[in-house]
Amino acid sequence: MSFRIVRNNIINVKADMIVNTANPEPVIGGGTDTAVYEAAGREKLLKARQVIGQIVPGDAAVTKAYDLDAKYIAHAVSPVWIDGQHHEAEMLRSCYERSLKLAEDYHCESIAFPLMAAGSNRFPNDIALKTALDAIQSYLMDHEMDITLVVFDKQSFELSKKVFESVESYIEEHQVVLAEEREYRRRRQPNQAYKQSSGLSSKPVPFPAPGHAWTPKKEQTFQVRLLHLIDASGRTDPDVYKAANIDRKLFAKIRKNENYKPSKKTVIALALALHLSLDDTVDLLSRAGFALSPSVVFDLVIRYCLENDIYNIFEVNALLFKFDQETL
Repeated sequence: MSFRIVRNNIINVKADMIVNTANPEPVIGGGTDTAVYEAAGREKLLKARQVIGQIVPGDAAVTKAYDLDAKYIAHAVSPVWIDGQHHEAEMLRSCYERSLKLAEDYHCESIAFPLMAAGSNRFPNDIALKTALDAIQSYLMDHEMDITLVVFDKQSFELSKKVFESVESYIEEHQVVLAEEREYRRRRQPNQAYKQSSGLSSKPVPFPAPGHAWTPKKEQTFQVRLLHLIDASGRTDPDVYKAANIDRKLFAKIRKNENYKPSKKTVIALALALHLSLDDTVDLLSRAGFALSPSVVFDLVIRYCLENDIYNIFEVNALLFKFDQETL
């Protein structure tokens, strides 16, 4: 199981099933629809689509993928936005759910979606994105599937304006503070150099007591600390690794090996899944040899999420993607 967001043209993405934003009638539409037909083989795909006939909004149907690097194409018909009072979001969610069910029925292990309805269907982009993320996350809580959300251009990928501006301000404020601290340290350097040359130091040097050899205190490993946190949370292993968007096999490796060395992204994903505070996340990261930097945009986005109780990894990944950072 995995979910990722990429910026690409969906015809270039490899998956068992590619989802096309189709016209309700068996004709070639614009945008993604045109690109899919051209890449798959215009005449072959159109002939197969004509066999299916009309598809109602909210539904999807399958054809072969022909010349695309996939096995199948799910032709999903998303609704046109009117005013939000005509079940538009429900029909759009149905497009994702119906496509995922078709992927199951055709024994697919992976599926790639475009961000449906965010273009010519006039859907507000933030609602189109939220609908996609909610539908995909809900599916992955009970199923195994590698799912990719393919975003063609940054303009179509919009978060809540309030959240985006809040994170943007948070990043700018921390960068200003960091710049001020660097300037302060630069001005203090001559005084520090004097202290070093004269043997003075503001920090006491620890020495062991007479007759006692100094030995470092052994702290819990990352794995031991993680399992303790899981037990304390009262949640099951599947609850945690699914909320962290982590593969079951990877989690099994962590559980079996007390000295397992995870990636920084894995630690953060697990911290989010467990709803850890910033301090507890920093502690867990340190046990794996990592830290959160005040000068790295990725780390600042994570800090913002932890400080503002944003633990949904799909929402966190959307924020990271919006700020051009690698997702978890």
